[in-house]
Amino acid sequence: MAKMSLDKTLIRELSELLIEADLTEIEVSEGGRSIRVARQVTVLAGPSVAAAPAPVVAAPAVAAAAPAAAAPAAVDGTPVTSPMVGTAYLSPEPGAAAFVRPGDRVSKGQTLLIVEAMKTMNPIPAPRDGTVSKVAVENGQPVEFGEILVVLE
Repeated sequence: MAKMSLDKTLIRELSELLIEADLTEIEVSEGGRSIRVARQVTVLAGPSVAAAPAPVVAAPAVAAAAPAAAAPAAVDGTPVTSPMVGTAYLSPEPGAAAFVRPGDRVSKGQTLLIVEAMKTMNPIPAPRDGTVSKVAVENGQPVEFGEILVVLE
């Protein structure tokens, strides 16, 4: 197995970008190489507890596991979560009608919204037939991996 040389300068720049933009992970791909930098954020409960910034950890994309999503609040129905970090869009283009609204009946596989990641539009399909009880994100809102986007009844 050939040893892969790491671009330490790029990793440092990505680490600084994580902190500046308050992101939990960022991935860059070029040619056949990919670098993913992620940080684990710990949330402490309590009225007067402040969390210190989490250390930044660099890991090769091949060996990296998906970050654990924060425990979602209890929801009635089936939550549809974001499969990636990106930007949520509720309609196919600016000014167009939203894919779905609360109260809409949807079929399995129907597009609920789009998550843009690395300039790629990724449709998020309904995992089952149901009724949209809640759209949990705003149009153009940044979303994290595992964040609830829509709830189906």
